[in-house]
Amino acid sequence: MMLMIPRGYESAKPGTMPSADAVAAMVKYNEELQKAGVLLALDGLHPPSMGARVTFKGGKPRVTDGPFAEAKEVLGGYWMIQVKSRDEAIEWAKRCPGSDNEMIEVRQVQEMDDFPPDVKEAAAGFDEMQKNAGRK
Repeated sequence: MMLMIPRGYESAKPGTMPSADAVAAMVKYNEELQKAGVLLALDGLHPPSMGARVTFKGGKPRVTDGPFAEAKEVLGGYWMIQVKSRDEAIEWAKRCPGSDNEMIEVRQVQEMDDFPPDVKEAAAGFDEMQKNAGRK
């Protein structure tokens, strides 16, 4: 997974949008990912000022509407890609037409094979549910 983290987005006003030039460059990049057959999913995200956070202090849900005063880095969007290695994912991230105020964090999605047997057993029902939903 490649996570786009635009600096300053944590305080962006509702409805903040990228420029047409930035979108055009990103569309070209996204098309390259698609043509290479590595793109699984992607989305851009509205600023945190339009979001909400649900916390669970003491096991009880509490909703806080954005913007979030303590936020230092927030997601602006993501790409799910399927590649053979961490290095290949990093190479794709380096090709992104990001600006000076953006960075991409590359993270591997956890798969069932990554977990010990007791965790696999505990998650078996969810794994089966994903298979039935066509997600695996």
